[in-house]
Parts: sequence; structure tokens; C-alpha cells
Amino acid sequence: MAENNRAVVKLKEKFASSIIEVVEFRGEVTVTIKKEDLLAVLAFLKQALQYNLLTDVTAIDYLGKKEERFMMVYLLYSIPNKDRLRIKTAVSEAECHIESATQVWAAANWLEREVYDLFGITFDNHPDLRRILMTPDWEGYPLRKDYPLQGPDREPYKGRLS
Repeated sequence: MAENNRAVVKLKEKFASSIIEVVEFRGEVTVTIKKEDLLAVLAFLKQALQYNLLTDVTAIDYLGKKEERFMMVYLLYSIPNKDRLRIKTAVSEAECHIESATQVWAAANWLEREVYDLFGITFDNHPDLRRILMTPDWEGYPLRKDYPLQGPDREPYKGRLS
């Protein structure tokens, strides 16, 4: 069924080598793509396929479960077509950075700042990358799975600090 989705068909025509996986679950389509092609895919979805609303940007921490620790998730909506699409791309812990989607959607600004603040993923070419929820002197990233449950003042934090 996901293979017949209009967006998936068009993405396969234009970005066949970029697509890693296409999954449909409970009527929701998720396309996993290569990290280096993220901006091109997002721009194509916005301009050519009218996915004109970026509803959310988040991340998933797969600590110890996958080779690349983080998965970036972009939730898109096409207002004219009343269609949702999820785009995912992997980010390794060693690099821990990805290109900012603010070049495609201005709304990505605060959403990416939230991911940076809570997961520690850096967004290259972001116009104002700084903490948005935690104080500037806060140590660590609270949504990482290796973050101390009782907070950094109660347990030692073993994660990457920047």
C-alpha cells in the first residue's frame, strides 16, 4: 500500500538511490532516507508535492540497539492533499550533526533548537542554535537514554558534553 502512495512513487522516481526503506503502519507512511540527501528530499516534498507544513521535528535515541544511535524524524503535512508523511534519517553518535531544515521551512528553527537542547544533535547552518528549554549552563541532554534518571546533580553523567 505504501508503494502506491503518491509521494512515495514520486520520491522513488527522483531519489531512488536515497531511499533506504518505506514502511506503512496503521495508514501512516514513513520513508527512511540517506542523511546526505535530506535537504533535497525535503525541498522536493515541499515544492513539488505540496507538503507545505512541517508539523514536528524530533529524534529517537537507539542507545546500544543500532549502529547509528539517533534517528531524526520529520513529520510533514500537505494541506491541499490532506496527506501526512514521515521522513526519517539516521545520525551517528560520533558525528552527531545534521543539516538544518530551516532552509526549507522557517518553522524548523524552534523545533531543531528543542532537539539540540534535549538530544544534543547539532544542526549545521542553523540561524540561532542555542538551548531553548534548559538553562544555558545545563549539563547534558535530558532525552538521551544515558542521561541520569535523577538528574546530573545526583548521578554522574557519562554522555558527551558540548
